[in-house]
Amino acid sequence: MNLRVHWYLPTSGDGRTISDRAFPSLDGKATDGPALSGLSAAARWRAPDIEYMAQIAKAAEQLGFHGVLTPTGVWCEDAWLVTAALTRETERLKYIVAFRPGITSPTLAAHMAGTFQELSRGRLLLNVVTGGHSDELRRFGDFMPHDERYARCDEFLSVVRGAWGAKPFDFTGTYYTVEGATVFSRPDPLPLIYFGGSSPSAVQVAAGQADVYLTFGEPPAQVREKIDRVRGLAAQQGRQLRFGMRIHVITRDHAEQAWAEAARLVGFAGAEEIATAQQTLAVSESVGQQRQQALLEDFRHSGDPRDLEIYPNLWVGIGLLRGGAGTAMVGSHDQVADLIEDYACQGVEEFILSGYPHLEEAYWFGEGVLPELRRRGRLTDEPSREAQVL
Repeated sequence: MNLRVHWYLPTSGDGRTISDRAFPSLDGKATDGPALSGLSAAARWRAPDIEYMAQIAKAAEQLGFHGVLTPTGVWCEDAWLVTAALTRETERLKYIVAFRPGITSPTLAAHMAGTFQELSRGRLLLNVVTGGHSDELRRFGDFMPHDERYARCDEFLSVVRGAWGAKPFDFTGTYYTVEGATVFSRPDPLPLIYFGGSSPSAVQVAAGQADVYLTFGEPPAQVREKIDRVRGLAAQQGRQLRFGMRIHVITRDHAEQAWAEAARLVGFAGAEEIATAQQTLAVSESVGQQRQQALLEDFRHSGDPRDLEIYPNLWVGIGLLRGGAGTAMVGSHDQVADLIEDYACQGVEEFILSGYPHLEEAYWFGEGVLPELRRRGRLTDEPSREAQVL
């Protein structure tokens, strides 16, 4: 199995801690995350300006990553605009643009994708984000209940794919009605659709619409169970999916160095900051987020980062302070490569990775683990132009 490995663009800011600039709070306001009085301002936070994003994108391309994921939300810069600017800074790197399907017209989204694909010479991939915190969704004007959001998303993606077709597309549904939907530039190739979600309604949509189903990092047995479930539902519709994982990484020449870095990351936050973060994350409607929170139940507050190792070299310490992906692969380059191969044996074909700070960690992984995966025959050398058939 040839794997694709992607990196992450921290468009909410970056730094040497787990905290993001726009840390979600219970009152819905963005904050600076945990108080880190021991760090200088420069070390605490790096602004997500285009120069720094370009540094990360260029590094990812030079190191051999297939693409980069750009998140979506009120807590970060707009993914479409950032990545459109970065296509002029890179030549081969693909951009996984995250967006919410309920807050724009599906025909407009299809049109934007066509233009992006034309201007970037075929380097667009799409990450559809349907779930999240209800307070954030309401700020976008989206008050729809959880399961209905996924039903609407199903229609949304049907219209997007229809608008990419060779003929004008008509559609009448519960949430969308369009006549003659089309785009100026039909995307070539058609962007792969990356889709995550662990609820029954989410996996049903994934089985029928996704090209790549994404899961957060969980122990391999849990990942395999989820993959088998989605693969089976897709097979019932005559479809085959790829499977990917969103996870962090801390890799060093020696395992002790990686675990020391893990200890440093959580050492900056005190019990109060961790408790605040956990209180915030506990109200998420995302089933995937709830699964991530469940992995933290055995945290014993001993100060030893290995207490949060729930599987060899799989660490849940990131989830103490960050929503979304809360696990990290931690260890030597060989150990991280071994864990990636373990996941590959469960069916995972793509990895979307991140680390703090993102520029430096891209180099640690790119110069340490990517060569090892390539030596093991797990990587293709160049990103390919994926062809799709409607």
